[in-house]
Amino acid sequence: MAESLRSFFDELEAPDRHLALLNRSSPDPVRNLLDGQPVSVSEAEADSAADDDVVALVEDGSVVARSTLDELLESVLLINSDLYKTGAIELDEVALPAVFEGLDEVPFRVRGYPASNKEKLLLIIISRVIERIAAEHGDGTLRASFQRLSRIDDERGTRSVYERVAGTGVDVHVYGVGDVDSLSEFPVTVHTGTSYPYQRSWFVVFTPPNGGDGDHVALLALEDEPNVWDGFWTFRPELVTRIERYIAEEV
Repeated sequence: MAESLRSFFDELEAPDRHLALLNRSSPDPVRNLLDGQPVSVSEAEADSAADDDVVALVEDGSVVARSTLDELLESVLLINSDLYKTGAIELDEVALPAVFEGLDEVPFRVRGYPASNKEKLLLIIISRVIERIAAEHGDGTLRASFQRLSRIDDERGTRSVYERVAGTGVDVHVYGVGDVDSLSEFPVTVHTGTSYPYQRSWFVVFTPPNGGDGDHVALLALEDEPNVWDGFWTFRPELVTRIERYIAEEV
């Protein structure tokens, strides 16, 4: 059993990856988003017949994923987190471009508002992607922490998402600090406490039923400084399963 949620960061298996902007013809929002992160961004001129403004994920010298700049703009770079809180973006519409999905197990450090308007957004979108995957499965287990349980009521979009996921047959567990009475009729299992994981962790973890095959995905982030988060996401079944088990047994 892991010693703590933090100990899972020591198990990350991120190979050498970087992003390459191919035939860039417009400003560079990708570099701005990833400034200060352990993912370098370079530029390259591709074949003259290739499309402009394509972002490639390069791993150990080979291109493993591509996304157009338009895809990144529409799904991440031009999005405001309030659109998720209010429910303006439907769960079925949430998508993560391939080049960002491929940054799994890269440890990010992000700041929240007002220090940054954008850095946390990538983790917010990953959270919604995991919730969408859970809803599509319709079974399995979803565990999510909110720090403050009141956020589920305060954020219309968040409450709607969790009502939908729980309504599909997924076993949903939510964790946080605060009054559970307002969630007494909410179709989820509520866990409350005041220890470090309840106050300082942000996790969204989905596992299919009975350890079966299929999507395993986890986001884990820890707030060790006020409004500063260390986080990663992973699709590795063995690691996701152990994160889920730790939360179920130790949190």
